[in-house]
Amino acid sequence: MSKQDGIVFEQVVERGCGIDVHKKVIVATIKGVGIKEATKTYNGFTESIEMMRDWLKENKITHIAMESTGIYWKPIFNILESDFEVILVNARHIKNVPGRKTDRKDSKWIAKLLLSGLLRGSFIPPKHIRDLRDLTRYRKKIVEQIASEKNRLQKILEDANIKLSSVLSDTSGATATKIINAMLSGEENIENLIKLRHGKMQCSPEELASSLKGNLTSHHKFMLNTIKGSMKEKEAIIQKIDERIDELLKANELELDSELLQTIPGVGQTGASSILAEIGNDMSQFPNEQHLASWAGMSPGNNESAGKKKAVELHMAINT
Repeated sequence: MSKQDGIVFEQVVERGCGIDVHKKVIVATIKGVGIKEATKTYNGFTESIEMMRDWLKENKITHIAMESTGIYWKPIFNILESDFEVILVNARHIKNVPGRKTDRKDSKWIAKLLLSGLLRGSFIPPKHIRDLRDLTRYRKKIVEQIASEKNRLQKILEDANIKLSSVLSDTSGATATKIINAMLSGEENIENLIKLRHGKMQCSPEELASSLKGNLTSHHKFMLNTIKGSMKEKEAIIQKIDERIDELLKANELELDSELLQTIPGVGQTGASSILAEIGNDMSQFPNEQHLASWAGMSPGNNESAGKKKAVELHMAINT
């Protein structure tokens, strides 16, 4: 083979397309038996993606490979998945030849690897599982925001020298909530406030009374009311999300799977729905439990050279 000759791979896919995805630009290269290699550039608007889909169908393309670039691959996948076998590939697995980095050459390289059967697709669950995943991940974010608001509320109390955290194990519990609400309503009599404690509290009435002797200003009250309002709004959002999750589980016959998962110690309804949202209920996607653990980023890979094993950074699953 001369220096001018390229590397020749055995062709596995008859007709395929490699797509290089960016926020505003989509570069597609078709290649295969009976068609002339061609590269076209499209923008990220729906109409343009549909034009690309029609062009691929005209050339009888069967397989498509594209990089998992941020979230920009998702609308393309949603439009193309019903007509083609779409392979989403980790960008680390298809690095181009150094010194030849252009969008057109990237798409050609992806197409070449696709036709040669050298690409390994990422796990992409069906649409109803992806919808469930959006809900569970958003729910997690809202829960984190509520936790952040609770910390902020505690900081305001400390600023006012209200030492509830020193005498109560949970400053967001029922007793603490009643006391804070009473103080925000204008109650300043310590004797009336300590009556809100229940008998099982470990602190004495005297300790509770001492913790409540602070300097709660109008500014503190405004901040506490605003934070509590924010928490109430977020709790209402979580309730809506939970209702929607239940609807999806029922509509897609996932209730039984959720109940089975809840038989695992420590897994409740929220945990079960989150597990289903991440891995789905079709375990044929993973040959065995080792593959599942590797996909989830819970097991290190092998990186050995000259008999020495090197430390490997754990990579979590692609955010699909």
